[in-house]
Amino acid sequence: MAITLAQAQNLSQSKLTNKIVDEFRKCPLLDAIPFDNTVKPQGGKTLAYVFNKITTQPKAGARKINGEYTSQETVTTPETVVLKVMGGAYELDRVIAADEKQVVDHVQFQSTQKAKATRAYFLDQFINGDVAVDADGFDGIDKAVKGTITERNTENTLDLSNSAAIDSNYKTFLYELRRMEAKMVEKPTHYLMNSDMYAVFQTIADRVPNIRYDKDAFGEEIIKYGKAVLVDMGDKPGSDDTTGETNPIVVNNAAGETSLYAVVLGEDKVHGVSPDGNDIIKHYYPDFKTAGAVKKGEVEMVGAIAVETTRAVGVIRKIKVVEAN
Repeated sequence: MAITLAQAQNLSQSKLTNKIVDEFRKCPLLDAIPFDNTVKPQGGKTLAYVFNKITTQPKAGARKINGEYTSQETVTTPETVVLKVMGGAYELDRVIAADEKQVVDHVQFQSTQKAKATRAYFLDQFINGDVAVDADGFDGIDKAVKGTITERNTENTLDLSNSAAIDSNYKTFLYELRRMEAKMVEKPTHYLMNSDMYAVFQTIADRVPNIRYDKDAFGEEIIKYGKAVLVDMGDKPGSDDTTGETNPIVVNNAAGETSLYAVVLGEDKVHGVSPDGNDIIKHYYPDFKTAGAVKKGEVEMVGAIAVETTRAVGVIRKIKVVEAN
C-alpha cells in the first residue's frame, strides 16, 4: 500500500529540524563480512555455492629406516549453500515524489530505509537462520555451532545481571570465554551480542585491562577484547516497539538469559556469498516517466553465508544479563 499524503507530510512539517533522525542502531558487522561471488570457472553465475569442508584432519608421524609411513588422507565433504533472495518494496505517488521535498527526497528516503531493513534481515538470518524453520531464509551460525565443541555453558546459568553479580562472576565468564577460544580454529575476529550483553562487557572492561576502547576506520568508538571487536547486533527488521525485544540475539525474558557468539570472519572461515561478491544490495527505483500515478520501488539482496570451518564459530549460552521477569 502506498504511503499517504499525511504520512509524507510527517516528514515535511517539522519546524525543529530539517533532517531525518534514524533512531535505530545499525550493526557494522555486514561491512566487515567478506563476500565471495558465485561466478563459475566456465563462466556465468549460479545460486548454489559449493565448498569442500575438511571432515578428517591429516595425520603425521615417524617411520623406521627402510620402513614406510602409514598412509592416511585428508578427507573433505562437499557442502552446498543455496543463495536466497531478500529485500522489500515501497510505493509512492508521483506527486509526493516530485513536490513534497521540504525535508527529504522520498524516493531516496524510502530506498535507503528499505536497504537498512534488508541489512537487518540478513544479520538476523546470520545469527538465527534455519531453513528447517523458514525455507526462504538460510542457515545461520547458531545452527552451525549447536552440539559442537565450541558451544559452552549449556547447563548452568552464569549470572551477570547486576553490578554485584558481575563482581562475583566476571572471572568465571572470562574463563568460559578463553575455554571457548581455545577450541576455535583461531582467535575470533568479532564477538556478537545484544545491547544488554554489550553493557555487561563495558562494565567488565572497567575491571580488567585487556578489554580496551579503540577507533574504527571511520573514527567511531569500538570495544575490543584481544583483537576481536565487540558488536552490538542492533535491531531486527521491522522493529518499532522500543519497549520490546528488538535484537537478533534475544534475551529469554523468563530467565533473563542470552547467548554470546564468537566468529572468525575470513574467506575460508565464515563469510558471505552473493552473485557479485561485495556488491550485494541492489536498488530498483520507481519509474515515474510512464503512465500510472503510484509506482513501486524495490531493494533486493541475493546472498547467504558459508561456514566453511565449523570451529570458526563459538557460543556461550545461559548468560543472565537482566533480572528475570
